Amino acid sequence: VMIVGVPNVGKSTLINRLVGKNKVVAADRPGVTRGQQWVTIAKGLELLDTPGILWPKFEDQAVGERLALIGSMNDEILNREEMALSLLVFIGENYPEALEKRYQLTLDTAGADGDAQASLHSALALLEAVCKSRGCLKKGGEPEYEKGAALVLDDFRSGRLGRMTLELPKKEA
Repeated sequence: VMIVGVPNVGKSTLINRLVGKNKVVAADRPGVTRGQQWVTIAKGLELLDTPGILWPKFEDQAVGERLALIGSMNDEILNREEMALSLLVFIGENYPEALEKRYQLTLDTAGADGDAQASLHSALALLEAVCKSRGCLKKGGEPEYEKGAALVLDDFRSGRLGRMTLELPKKEA
C-alpha cells in the first residue's frame, strides 16, 4: 500500500498511528519526508511513505493560496504577511467569532461590501489588533507585523482558531 498526498497533510503521522510507534519522522511543516520509506504494518502488509507532491502549475490561484495557508508550501518562499492578511479577511468574513474568541477582539462585520481596498485596510487593522492583543510589539508600542502574521498562521494551522474550512459552497446569486 502506498500513501500519497500534498505536503503537510499527515501522511507520516497516519503511518505512525497505524503502526503504533514512531517509525517515520513526522513534523508540522512540509518537506520532512525526503525519500520513500517502507514500513511494516502487519505480517504481509507494508506501507510506503512518500514525500508530498504538488502539481507544477495551479490553474486557479486560489488553490495555491489555500495550499500555502494550510502549510503545504515552505513559508520561506512566501510572503507570510500577505498570507496572514488574506487569511484574516477570509476568517473575518466567514468565522468572525473565531477571531473574537482567540484574540479577545470585537469585530465590526456590518460594513463588508466586498471592496478589496476596504478589505485590505480592515485586515491590516485586524492584524494590528492581533499584534497588540498578543504583545507582538516593537519598542514604542508599534505592531510587529511579521511576528503577528506568523502567530496568526500558526494559530490557524494548529487549530487554535477552531475548526474551519477554506473552501465554502458557492453562494447563489
